[in-house]
Amino acid sequence: MEWPNLNPILQYATNNSQFVLKFQGTIFPAPSFDPVMDAQMLGGALQGMECNKDVLIDILTQRCNAQRLMIAEAYRNMYGKDLLMDLKESLSHHFKEVMVGLMYPPATYDAHELWHAMKGAGTDENCLIDILASRSNGEIFQMKEAYLMQYQNDLLQDIYSETSGHFRDTLMNLAQGTRQEGYADPAMAAQDAMVLWEACQQKTGEHKNMLQMILCNKSYQQLWMVFQEFQNISGQDIVEAINECYDGYFQELLLAIVLCVRDKAAYFAYRLYTAIHDLGFHNKTVIRILIARSEIDLMTIRQRYKERYGKSLFHDINHFSSGHYETALLAICGGDVQDY
Repeated sequence: MEWPNLNPILQYATNNSQFVLKFQGTIFPAPSFDPVMDAQMLGGALQGMECNKDVLIDILTQRCNAQRLMIAEAYRNMYGKDLLMDLKESLSHHFKEVMVGLMYPPATYDAHELWHAMKGAGTDENCLIDILASRSNGEIFQMKEAYLMQYQNDLLQDIYSETSGHFRDTLMNLAQGTRQEGYADPAMAAQDAMVLWEACQQKTGEHKNMLQMILCNKSYQQLWMVFQEFQNISGQDIVEAINECYDGYFQELLLAIVLCVRDKAAYFAYRLYTAIHDLGFHNKTVIRILIARSEIDLMTIRQRYKERYGKSLFHDINHFSSGHYETALLAICGGDVQDY
C-alpha cells in the first residue's frame, strides 16, 4: 500500500538541521497534587447511582501517569477495591477504553495493546507497526517484561505465531531491542546505502533480510546518514524506493521505520490523520496514539498535524467524535482550534 502525501513530511525532515528534536507532551504532573483527595473524588464519582464522567475526565486526564498510579494506590487503601476494575465495570465503549488506558503504566499499556492486536479477531498489523517501529531499546525491554508478567506469554513467540514472512522477521528483529544507540560511522553510511539500493533492485529473500537488518539495528544517527547516501547513489528518496519495490505490511513497516527515524512526531501525525479521515475514525488507533504520546511528544505531533494538514488535531477530533468520549480525547490532546 502506498503512503500518500508524504512529501511535506520528507521536506520537513530534509530541511531540519537538528537531528534531535525537542519533544513535548500535553500532560504534565499536576501541581499541589493530593492522591487521597483525588481517590475520594473518584470514589464518589464511581460509587454513586450514576457515574459522574466529568469528574473522571477532570482528574484522570489532568494527572501524569505516575500520579494516576498513586491515586490508584490511595483508592485501594480507601475502598479496598481496584480502581482499574471499577472503571472497567462502570464505563463502556470508547470512553471506557480511554479511561482504562490512562491507568496503565506506559510499558504495560504497550503490552496491553500488542496482546489485543494479536489475540483478538484477526491481527491488527498497524498496531504492531506503530508500537514496534517507534519504541527505543529501553521501552521495548520494559514492554516485553510487562507482556510476560501480564499475560504469561513471550512477546516474540506471539509475534512469530501471529504474523508471517518478512513482515514477521522484521517485527521480530525490532522486538529484540538491539538497535545501536548514539553511534554513527560515516565511513559505513555509503556501504549501508548500497546494500539498501541493491535490496530494492534485487528483492530476493536474502536482500530483504539485509534490508531489514540495517533498518532495525543501525542507530537513528547512522540511518540518517544512510538515507542521505541512498539519495546520492540512486537519485531517489528511500521512501519512494520502498514504495516502488515492496508492498503489503512489510512495505508499511519499512516505511514506518524510515519515517520514525526522520521525524517520529510527523509519523504519528500522519497516522492520526489517516485514522481520523481515511478509516472513518479508527477509534483504537486514535486512543492508542494520544495516550501513548501524551507525556512524550503529543504537543509536537499537534504542531506537525497542523503544519501538514491545515487544521488542528483538536479541530478534527472535535468534528469526528462526540459526548464524554470526545471531551476525554480533547482533554488529552490539549489546546484548541485557535492555537495554531
